[in-house]
Amino acid sequence: MRHTAVMTYRAVFLAALLASPLAAQTCTEDAMIVFDGSGSMAEVGFNLFNEPRIFEARRAVGSIIPEIADVRRLGLVVYGPGGADGCSGLDLRFGPVENAAPRIIDAVDRLQPEGDTPLTEAVRLAARALNGAGAVVVITDGKETCGGQPCQLATDLGRGVTVHVIGYKVRGDFFDWDTPGETVTVETVARCLADRTGGHYVSTETVDELVAALRQTMGCGLMF
Repeated sequence: MRHTAVMTYRAVFLAALLASPLAAQTCTEDAMIVFDGSGSMAEVGFNLFNEPRIFEARRAVGSIIPEIADVRRLGLVVYGPGGADGCSGLDLRFGPVENAAPRIIDAVDRLQPEGDTPLTEAVRLAARALNGAGAVVVITDGKETCGGQPCQLATDLGRGVTVHVIGYKVRGDFFDWDTPGETVTVETVARCLADRTGGHYVSTETVDELVAALRQTMGCGLMF
């Protein structure tokens, strides 16, 4: 009798979660990842003993994306490498598909960072792949460097697309000689993409923080 009651409680609890707005929002809509492959992702920052950012980002993606890809369709845009010039390296690897984890992990593992940061056009490309509805999650360590206007793009996208921006070890253009042992962090200008579309902006400095940010912006409420 007690076992039956417990099973009934679990069934009711699961049904409530499935019916919740959070579950519907985070588990059913398609998502596009926009991954920063620009040259700065090969840098190690101020501490020369650190790994290049791309190594840490690869570990984070390999850790969390398989869990997320189990519950939602994902696609990938990479910007930075492969262009005829620094700003033309825009690559729509694929639109939202099921079981995308192996393809995303392989693409990030093979990535050799170079080029500049056409962040605005990369987000625009990802939004088009969503056909006007879904989430775009931007993983970037820097700012727009190719003349794009991310804040204007946020207005142009409309209500169907939500943009989340994860700033990973975003740095300023200067070094503070008064405190040479301290890291100078700033917010990426792309934050307005999140602020104006109802998304999240998350600043991260470690692999664990990057994993947590990916959970926050793409994870399903039923998983965690």
